[in-house]
Amino acid sequence: ENKNSSKTMLISLWVVQVLLIAMFLMSGFMKATMPIEKLSAMMPWTGSVPSAMVRFIAIAELLGGMGLLLPSLLRIKPQLTVWAAVGLATILLLSIPFHISRGETPMIGMNALFMLLALFVAWGRWKKAPITSKS
Repeated sequence: ENKNSSKTMLISLWVVQVLLIAMFLMSGFMKATMPIEKLSAMMPWTGSVPSAMVRFIAIAELLGGMGLLLPSLLRIKPQLTVWAAVGLATILLLSIPFHISRGETPMIGMNALFMLLALFVAWGRWKKAPITSKS
């Protein structure tokens, strides 16, 4: 494998990680802090599930977003980035049948795209461009 393609892979992984980090931290923060009534005006599903589930998903998204960033950036247990990406991809995969059951099919394309991006990060950080620990 040549040096240019590995540099391209590194840059691509960081770009996708930053995009996912921003998306999940923003989404998680909104779900964690906004009143459900306000949130359900933007995301109707949040008004039809228990508020504890909305807050649980928020925490999972916040932790997943931080998991995509901190282990890689600090180089402390960087393999946790792979697991964070797999966890976020799982949340997105599970959201697809949920949105189908509610007739919210326009949501599915975006969820599938973010799921594929998370899987790209998991694969890339596991196989192609793993980050080594500081120690």
